[in-house]
Amino acid sequence: MNRRKFMLAAGASLAAPSLAIASEGTGIEDAERGATPKGPKPHRPNVIVMICDDLGYGDLGCYGSRIVTKNIDRLAGEGVRFTHHSTPHPVCSASRAALLTGLYPTRVNAPGAFSPLDVDGMSTDAATLPGVLKDSGYKTMAIGKWHLGHAEQYWPTNRGFDDFYGVPYSVDMAPLPLMQDRKILEDDADRDLLTRKYTDAAVSFLRQSHAKPFFLYVAYSYPHIPLHSSGNFRGRSKLGSYGDAMEEIDWSVGEIMNTLKQTGLEKDTLVLFTSDHGPWYEGSTGELRGRKGSTYEGGVRVPMIATMPGSLPKGKVVDAVTSHMDIMPTLANLCEAKLPGRALDGVDIWDAFSGGQVSQVRKALLSFSGWDLQTVRAGKWKLHVSRLNVPLYLPIPKQGRINCALQHPELYDLSEDPKESYNIADRHPDVVAALQKSVEEQVADLPEAVQKAYATAREHPSNPWMPADAYPEFVSTKPGTSVWREGADADVVMQRFRALATGSH
Repeated sequence: MNRRKFMLAAGASLAAPSLAIASEGTGIEDAERGATPKGPKPHRPNVIVMICDDLGYGDLGCYGSRIVTKNIDRLAGEGVRFTHHSTPHPVCSASRAALLTGLYPTRVNAPGAFSPLDVDGMSTDAATLPGVLKDSGYKTMAIGKWHLGHAEQYWPTNRGFDDFYGVPYSVDMAPLPLMQDRKILEDDADRDLLTRKYTDAAVSFLRQSHAKPFFLYVAYSYPHIPLHSSGNFRGRSKLGSYGDAMEEIDWSVGEIMNTLKQTGLEKDTLVLFTSDHGPWYEGSTGELRGRKGSTYEGGVRVPMIATMPGSLPKGKVVDAVTSHMDIMPTLANLCEAKLPGRALDGVDIWDAFSGGQVSQVRKALLSFSGWDLQTVRAGKWKLHVSRLNVPLYLPIPKQGRINCALQHPELYDLSEDPKESYNIADRHPDVVAALQKSVEEQVADLPEAVQKAYATAREHPSNPWMPADAYPEFVSTKPGTSVWREGADADVVMQRFRALATGSH
C-alpha cells in the first residue's frame, strides 16, 4: 500500500494554550493557539494503541521515574510526549470506554469498573474506534485486558474487533480466564505469563498484517496489583515487583517496535503508549496530588506518547490539554473512517500530535467519580466542585460514601501549582463563575443519572469552613444545627462553653 509521508513546517510553536473568558457558549475556550504544521497527514496509517493498567504519570523514565523503561523512553525521544493528557474518569472500565468511544463514560453506562458478577457493560449503541476503522477497511485486533463487559453483546469481537486474545477484566478478579475470541484457553490465566503471552500474540499479528491497514489495541494487565512478571524479570529491577512488572512491559514495547522495523511497517505505523489512569497503592504520580479513584491530577493525568518515524517530530514535548476522549475522533479522521452521527465529547487533536496546538475549540473538560461530576478543567485552570467524604477503595464510614458539594469550590492554576495545593478561588471569581457556568450547561446535556447525582451532592453540602483540599464532612442544612457536625445543636454547644467560662460546669 502506498503511504505518503509529510514534512513538518519549521518552527512549529509548542506554547501552551491560554484561557479566555468568553461571553458566549460555555464561557471557557482555549483561544490562543500555536502555529500548526501545514504538511499533509499520513495516508491511512496502521495504528497501535498500547495502554497499561494503573501506570502512574511518574512511572516512566521519560517522565522522571528511576524504573528502567528504555524502549518506552525511546518512543518519546523519537516522537512526541504529552504533559497534560488525562482521562475523564480515574477507574479502569470508565477510562477505556472514554478512549474507545470518544465520549464521557457516563454517557455509555461505564461509570466505574465492571466486575465478574456484572451482567451489563459499555453501551452497545455507542460506536467504537475499532468499529469505525473496521468499517473503513482496517483489520482490527484486541490483545490483553478488555474490562468493558463480558456478556456476548459486549465482547470485543462484537464491538469492532475482528479478533481478541486476552482476559475479560483485571488481574485482581477471579476466575480470570485467558481467551482466544470466545474460546477459553485457560480457566484461570497464569498471571506470571500474561505480559509475555500478550507480546507473542502482538508479534504474531504484526507478522501477518501486510495486506491492509490495521488497528492493534494492546491492553497490558500490569502494573495493576497483584503484581506479576515472568521468571526472566522477577527480581530484576531495583524497585520491587512494581519495577519488575514495568521492565517487562518495557521489554514488550521493544519487541513490538522491533517487529515493526523487521517487517517494514515502522514508517507506516502510528504508535501510541498511555495508561488508563493514575497508580493504585504502588507507583508514582510524579508528585501530583491523588491516586487512582481520585479526580486530583494524580488520579486522572497519565503519560501519553506518540511516534511515527518521518511523520511526527522527534523529541517534542506537547503541553496542550488533551484527553483520552480525543483519541477516537483523531484516529478516525486520520484513518479516513466515518465518524458516528452522534456528537462526541472528544476533539481531533492531530495538530498537537504533529507538534502544534489543539486547533479545535472544545468545551471545558469534566472528570467524574462514578456518576458524580467533581472537577472541570479549561487550559491551566481546574475547579473542584464536589468531593467524596472518603476516597474510593478505603473503608466506607457509617453514614456511607457520600459525594458532597463544596460550598466554596476550589480553583487551582496548574501552570503554577501542579500539585493542587493552593486554592486561589477568592482571587479569580470570574474564572470560578465561568467554569461553574460550563458545568451547569454540560450537566444539562448528560444522562439523567449524572443530573441526579449532581443534585444529590447539593443535598449534602460540605462544611463551609473546611480546609481547602480536605475530604469533606457534610453538614445538615436544617436551621439551628452546627455547621461542624450534622445533628449537633448550636445552643447546646454554646451552653457548654458559657458554663466553662463561668466555672459553673
